[in-house]
Amino acid sequence: MYLLSTETLETRQTRISPKCDWQGVPAFSHTGEYLAYWCFRNAGDDAGLYSSSLPDGKPKMIASFREYPVGLTWSADDKRLIYSLSNWDTSKLGQVRVTNGSIKTLPIAVSAERPTVSAKGDKLAFSTAYDHSKTWRRDLLHPESPAIELIPSSRAQYFAQYSPDGRRIAFQSLRSGVSGVWISNEDGSNMVQISNPSDVSGSPQWSPDGNRIAFDSLPLDHWEIYVADVAERKPRKLVTNISDLIRPHWSRDGNWLYFRSEEPGRMGIYRCPSSGGDAIALSKDIEGRDPQESFDGKTVYFLSHWEESTLKQVALPGQPGAESEVDGFPRLSHFDVWSLTPHGIYFVPAEAPSSLRYFDFATRKIHPIFEMDGDFGYGLSVSPDGRWMMYSLFGDVNSDIMLVDHFH
Repeated sequence: MYLLSTETLETRQTRISPKCDWQGVPAFSHTGEYLAYWCFRNAGDDAGLYSSSLPDGKPKMIASFREYPVGLTWSADDKRLIYSLSNWDTSKLGQVRVTNGSIKTLPIAVSAERPTVSAKGDKLAFSTAYDHSKTWRRDLLHPESPAIELIPSSRAQYFAQYSPDGRRIAFQSLRSGVSGVWISNEDGSNMVQISNPSDVSGSPQWSPDGNRIAFDSLPLDHWEIYVADVAERKPRKLVTNISDLIRPHWSRDGNWLYFRSEEPGRMGIYRCPSSGGDAIALSKDIEGRDPQESFDGKTVYFLSHWEESTLKQVALPGQPGAESEVDGFPRLSHFDVWSLTPHGIYFVPAEAPSSLRYFDFATRKIHPIFEMDGDFGYGLSVSPDGRWMMYSLFGDVNSDIMLVDHFH
């Protein structure tokens, strides 16, 4: 991060905190005496809010957050910083006092990014974006047939998953305004939400018997995994010895839950008993995510990195450091565009993000399935009989500028 003189056009690098991997989203105070900015750590998984006096003051951390920052501005009196943090597909506004770091969430009912305050301080403006990703179904026996849209909504939805009997669907949707987990019949009828309506939730996965659904949720300031009984629809938190848990997947016998931990110093792939208990690390890859057990229960496959992901495998029970890349498998477009079957993997390659392909375990050959006009979004799911493919497509993103009067 640099300072630019508007008179001489000379540039000078700002003082850097040794705790920052990189810095960004700078904001000058109204008096011009201070500069606030975000300090990014652990590749963006951890962010600190810093300020320093100009021109060469020592950086001071005001507060620390686990979400990804998408905005920063000063209040009119320069006593507070108003910020925006993103949790996947929902962004929230908050403010923090510069003197003592006390934090307050602002009660804004919509996803809010890039805040700014008027000169008098009585108005707050921000932008809100709407992603129109939709869920589709296509016949794998007749891939030339047109796709059918499932569960229509004016809001984004993805991560759709078939139940083990193929009669129901679990999916992540913003139809209520907050990302939540819903279930429906296979045709999209009889929809009901099973996650807490006030908590950001997603990534649903059916248990092998179809009676429970595991999903990740953000009730407070870090991610947790919850398991809900489909009949009673009451989520219960998975209790284990590590925190910040996302992207759950069941073992084939239903006795284990696999997941990724975002906890600093313990990032990576783990599993623990599905009823709760101590977690066991399966990999030393801190970029590992989206673990899935093979149908014979002998191997765990997972992806490394968020985009242009590499598919890896580790034999169970799993020893950290024993993982290896899957031979002959290309990089994926992003972390959640693959679906494991007994004999191979459907996936979207990085080189062709609009193409669905199939990797055969026996021959190690790749077969094209069908092409799309747009890029695949989050989530692939094959029906239990292998007939249908359910997926999402990235839709248009529209945004509005919102204004709050009488802000204080």
